[in-house]
Amino acid sequence: MSARFECDIPAGGRLKKEKRMITKEEKQAIIAKYGNNPTDSGKAEVQIVLISTRVKNLTEHLIANKNDNHSRRGMRLMLGQRSKLLKHLKDTDIDRYRNLIKDLDLKDRY
Repeated sequence: MSARFECDIPAGGRLKKEKRMITKEEKQAIIAKYGNNPTDSGKAEVQIVLISTRVKNLTEHLIANKNDNHSRRGMRLMLGQRSKLLKHLKDTDIDRYRNLIKDLDLKDRY
């Protein structure tokens, strides 16, 4: 008689990892740091930092799941939105733009 092995691997053979999302506390900390007040989530800097955090988390997911083209498309849409916000910030207030790209370690190409 052969021994039965129990494992956590599903029938498809892959373990599914959940995508890590921004927690409520992380989001509040970002808004408190970059916004004028703790509820100011509409400011361009806040939106840019939130998108950058989501992109960083999604990049880790895409490294582990190379064929996840749906998430890849979502990330590209987020990068386009971040690019538009950075361009707007650069056009309106260059000092805030420079401080933000220095904080986020982004290249000055927007």
